[in-house]
Amino acid sequence: MHQPNKPKRITSWHVIGAQLSHFRRAARLTQPALAEAAGVHEDTIGSIEQGRRALKIDLAEAFDEILDTKGALAVAVAKVPVREKLPAFVQDYLEYEEEALTLLWYENQVVPGLLQTEAYVRAVFDCLYPPIDAEQLEEWVTGRLSRQRALTRKPPPMMNFILEEVILHRPVGGADVLRDQIRHLRQCAELPFLGLQVVPTSRANHAGLAGPMILLETPDHDHLAYVEGQLTSFLHEDPDRVSELQQKYGMLRSQALTPEETMSLLDDLLGGS
Repeated sequence: MHQPNKPKRITSWHVIGAQLSHFRRAARLTQPALAEAAGVHEDTIGSIEQGRRALKIDLAEAFDEILDTKGALAVAVAKVPVREKLPAFVQDYLEYEEEALTLLWYENQVVPGLLQTEAYVRAVFDCLYPPIDAEQLEEWVTGRLSRQRALTRKPPPMMNFILEEVILHRPVGGADVLRDQIRHLRQCAELPFLGLQVVPTSRANHAGLAGPMILLETPDHDHLAYVEGQLTSFLHEDPDRVSELQQKYGMLRSQALTPEETMSLLDDLLGGS
């Protein structure tokens, strides 16, 4: 398998960095002088101007005042797309997800993001500690819901989702939110390109104890794996690592309920409603 070879991404942060450099030079300030005036390290200025570091809104406002740029930098930062506010490797994963031919997903704590209702999305983000502010919450909700366009893409990717049974009993957002979420899962389970399976809590042998994973196949037939944990996420491109996770996922599919059994379980939880 050849490694995915994407061209270097030119982001909004590169453009904003170039703007900052232009404004600074027009004001006849050196990087050290601007850093001192703004109360930041000189290396911070260099990183922002090169597009390697995101410019925060409060610092953009400070630069606008120092450089007399009439709020230009703050406006530019406010208009940066939600995706570009994420770490680079997460942006890479989201680009691959948009184009994936196949997508295999395992979750052990919450419903997979592509299958979450809006109320459930909000409830999940409300559980974050430390909490996020209202503006960031709306950005993240919008970003997650926009990813669900994968379910209506033409042609859609082939998908399989494996969930732990406990997810169906954890009342994230309250009983009503959970019930609506289960109803949505039942509807998704009817999609011809989507498989949904639940791993029973009673299952003794379990191949996924190490945590969640997402496996995908690109249009070039490269196979990638994305894993998330506490304060860490990683996009695996190495064939050996991806193969190891594919083997785990294959075993998980054999340990989970079949799609038909899963639909029956969802029906039981909904009580025929």
